[in-house]
Amino acid sequence: MVNDSVLSSPEQTGSGAEPEEPKKFKLKLKPLSEQVIVITGASSGIGLVTARMAAAAGAKVVAAARNEEALKELIVELEGKGQTAVYVVADVGREEEIERVAETAIREFGTFDTWVNNAGVSIFGKATEVTTEDMKRMFDTVYWSVVYGSRAAVRHFKERGVPGALINVGSIFGDRGVVIQSTYSSAKFAVHGWTENLRMELEKEKAPVSVTLIHPGRIDTPYNEHAQSYLDKQPVHRGMIYPPEAVAEAILFTAQHPKRDMFVGSQARLGALFGNIVPRLTDKAFELIMFRGQQSHDRPSHPRQAGALYEPGYGMHERGTNEGFVRGGSLYVKATKHPVASTAAVAGLGALVWALAKRRR
Repeated sequence: MVNDSVLSSPEQTGSGAEPEEPKKFKLKLKPLSEQVIVITGASSGIGLVTARMAAAAGAKVVAAARNEEALKELIVELEGKGQTAVYVVADVGREEEIERVAETAIREFGTFDTWVNNAGVSIFGKATEVTTEDMKRMFDTVYWSVVYGSRAAVRHFKERGVPGALINVGSIFGDRGVVIQSTYSSAKFAVHGWTENLRMELEKEKAPVSVTLIHPGRIDTPYNEHAQSYLDKQPVHRGMIYPPEAVAEAILFTAQHPKRDMFVGSQARLGALFGNIVPRLTDKAFELIMFRGQQSHDRPSHPRQAGALYEPGYGMHERGTNEGFVRGGSLYVKATKHPVASTAAVAGLGALVWALAKRRR
């Protein structure tokens, strides 16, 4: 069973008897405190925050990234708090290294319960100016790592026959294209397509896997500092930005509760919605605001070779050097986690507004 769908298994009650009503049940995932969770891209940003929050909740963490120094520091930090974690130095764009991550989790803990495909890096530059070599390298990290990680996780969950969670971190730009990040956006579109197709196939065969796609908006991480930049000005997030804790909250919720999609921030949900409903208007809006809206006002861009496309970026930093307003969290995530309470709150607010309006008449 996958996500919010239902499994059924009709049985014959005897010769000539009518079949019983199908038994319906939902896939049940373990509490986080009983889980082993694998996180790629765990040395900074969303991955680092998720690792820290998962370990604090009692999960055993398998942290994977290229930056060994940062990973060692993270494990020392977590173990110093009495938490359990191991690390694997891996370039997740290589299938054999993803296999080594899975093998490490099984060797150290006997199994894993959640696999989070989070690793990523971007390229800022016009579509016709970015080299195809850089494009292919970025697809290895952003798209192929998700394919390799998904296959390793699904194989393990099927072999052990116990439900597990596969969580792929997508992007607002995997739902809607954006200027000067054409390669990253294309790779995230591919991640979204892969996730949807894999989910349907697993659901059809009733595999014991919950498949979730996370749709983050713009998040305050070192994402822009790690990017390969072809720009004159430093890539940054401007405008409204969400904290990495909001994405980690969504990831850890879906590690315990089967969910098809989780949007982090109304920004992500509205971006996908407007892109589908009024695509031409969205094109024009992005052409108008997103060329300058993704670059610093005055800081020059770091050199292209300073990005993390080919070499590990600096680690142990949760936040970036962005120029926007960082919110305290995502109300959209919290509403998704508690849909009944949220609906009731909205209904109650609507009733209150209606009553006040009626009293003023």
